[in-house]
Amino acid sequence: MAIAYLDAFSGISGDMTVGAFLDLGMPLATLEAGLDALGVRGWRLDVARRVRSGIAATKFSVALGGPHAGEFDAGGPDAGGFVPAVAPRGHGALRNPEGTHGPHRPYREIRALLERAALPPRASDRAQRVFRGLAVAEGKIHGLPPDQVTFHEVGALDAIVDVVGTALCLEHFGVDEILVSPLPLGSGFVRTQHGVMPVPAPATLELLTGFPVRPDDGASELVTPTGAAIVAALARPGTPGEIVPRAVGYGAGTRELTDRPNLLRVVLGERPAAAAAPAAAAGAGPGLRRETMVVLEADVDDMNPEFLPAAVDALFAAGARDVTLAPVQMKKGRPGTLLRVIAEPAERDRLAGVMLRETSTIGVRSHAVERLVLPREQRTVETPYGAIRVKVVTLPDGSRRAAPEYEDCLRAARAHDTPISEVHGAALLAAQGSGS
Repeated sequence: MAIAYLDAFSGISGDMTVGAFLDLGMPLATLEAGLDALGVRGWRLDVARRVRSGIAATKFSVALGGPHAGEFDAGGPDAGGFVPAVAPRGHGALRNPEGTHGPHRPYREIRALLERAALPPRASDRAQRVFRGLAVAEGKIHGLPPDQVTFHEVGALDAIVDVVGTALCLEHFGVDEILVSPLPLGSGFVRTQHGVMPVPAPATLELLTGFPVRPDDGASELVTPTGAAIVAALARPGTPGEIVPRAVGYGAGTRELTDRPNLLRVVLGERPAAAAAPAAAAGAGPGLRRETMVVLEADVDDMNPEFLPAAVDALFAAGARDVTLAPVQMKKGRPGTLLRVIAEPAERDRLAGVMLRETSTIGVRSHAVERLVLPREQRTVETPYGAIRVKVVTLPDGSRRAAPEYEDCLRAARAHDTPISEVHGAALLAAQGSGS
């Protein structure tokens, strides 16, 4: 199991995170190819070498240019072309001083962008969780539902690239677990769309609830909203303990700090047992990836069962990888329901809170599990009914299996007044014709 340890002695921002993974060896061409799936034009990636306190590091940034810079490609069968970015308005995330900013966008628009993009499933899920967490935090600060939040600089193209780029880097290195050191929050004030605000920005501090932080450590803003959102959604606090380091990368920030090198250090490694016994040697089979997950369970027998589907939806919205309901017999012969959630370790406490809030249970059990996962990718195939996304997995013997996305098939079936089975079959045929 690959582990990434974010040693954030100078804080963290989105561009520093991507820069550190590029320094670790993430191929720039692979990153650019992955970001092309967003369907946004008028951008380029700038990568340069910087030296901070004698340490060579990678500086990553996004440059915008051209008449349609930062515009979204609507994509999909119902699209009519490029959608102009919205003008700054409403409520949203605070200023990220690192990077080049562009238009401001509602959370729902970014969510739709990520849903359309042909990203690897886990990278897409991670990016969605980052922006969903940011929308929830901003909504709480400004008294708005998440879907009514409009991001300011964190909704600009450079921040979107930072978040999606981080997710793509984690996928490239096969990172299953992310840990982060205590974060220095800095001090002072920043000027934002809402006026002058204290450091850390309110959304930043809201996102870092439950993480060890050091207030007043540093003379400026050291943790940006984008950096805090990445940490809150994908990492858990703590040090990795025993680890076999495989590579170390440094991402450079923009400013020169007087009291420390403005760097984010990322250590990529694995547990000693995993290093001694790779998955293939342990009988996992070729191509299989080991993942450590957590299972959360609760038995419910004293709530209206009509409310359980709402709890399931809330858990998926909060980042659960899978949620199941099973009938069980409780004490005194009462019928009940076993609610089981599978999640990444970093999501355990947050999802347990959702279970306690959305159901009548007064306790949640959890335990770690290991699973073997087939390599998978998401493709978009063209059918007589429009574009359909297809998940393609590679079996241990090298053969492939395709599964069209249900929601895409349902939408196309309704639009063409045809049975969903016909759309599903056409998508499978197209996937086989493309070599899946």
